[in-house]
Amino acid sequence: MRATKRVVGTLAMRAAMTVSWIRQVLAGVALAGATAAATVALGAQSPTGPFTRGTDGKPNLTGIWQAVNTANWDVQAHEAKMGPVVSLAAAFSVPPGPGVVEGNEIPYLPEALKKKQANAANWMALDPEVKCYMPGIPRATYQGFPFQIVQSKDTVVFAYEFASASRIVRMETKEQSPAPAWMGWNVGKWDGDTLVIDVTDQMEETWFDRAGNYHSDALHVVERITPIDANTLKYEATIEDPKVFSRPWKISMPLYRRREPNMQLMEYKCVPFAEELMYGHLRKKPSTR
Repeated sequence: MRATKRVVGTLAMRAAMTVSWIRQVLAGVALAGATAAATVALGAQSPTGPFTRGTDGKPNLTGIWQAVNTANWDVQAHEAKMGPVVSLAAAFSVPPGPGVVEGNEIPYLPEALKKKQANAANWMALDPEVKCYMPGIPRATYQGFPFQIVQSKDTVVFAYEFASASRIVRMETKEQSPAPAWMGWNVGKWDGDTLVIDVTDQMEETWFDRAGNYHSDALHVVERITPIDANTLKYEATIEDPKVFSRPWKISMPLYRRREPNMQLMEYKCVPFAEELMYGHLRKKPSTR
């Protein structure tokens, strides 16, 4: 079953949407409900406080955002160190960072901690990012690439630059997840001015960072996204996985709006970069006869 999930997930990754197709999806979602969505968009143009709101009174999160930290290297506090290729010296070295884990402790179970340490020792061969797998949640948030949010009344869409990943947050739905997915099953609701997203049913192959922090198929993530002002969001994610951690733990960070006048998501299809690594061993060898 796990092997089947892995194959299905890889095929899904290779068939990831192009940025242009994502934009068509985003446009469709933004216009979902035709008049209702258009009304919200128009209403969001007029600030009513430190950030804009739609005519439904909810904060308008639509825009292109990016985390500015080193959490993709290690979500915990870490010092600078040499990169993975010694001959490159300081190029691609690991930048230091204070971490994004509250309390700076990830409560691994004893056996799970051993696996995390093994992952870290061989991350270049094992990290799903190296293979261009979709990053999962929460890693997609702080991977270092910009991402776009488009919001309508019933749906919030996130489009990510890395691997053309995307996810649809269904608001106040009781629908059940049809199958595990790289970006999980996302159900949203509003708690005052905070968008709360419950994420389940993610592929267990994704990691949290390049330091080997990982999870199982029991991962449950609850995200909270709160606007601070027109150009800043507070992002929090509570992580629970009883197979790997002894208790829930939490990360938090600011997200910043990309304000360049020509800002847009660019196409970053990394599958061609990883094909040799992933499938080179399947190449037909010349006959010796």
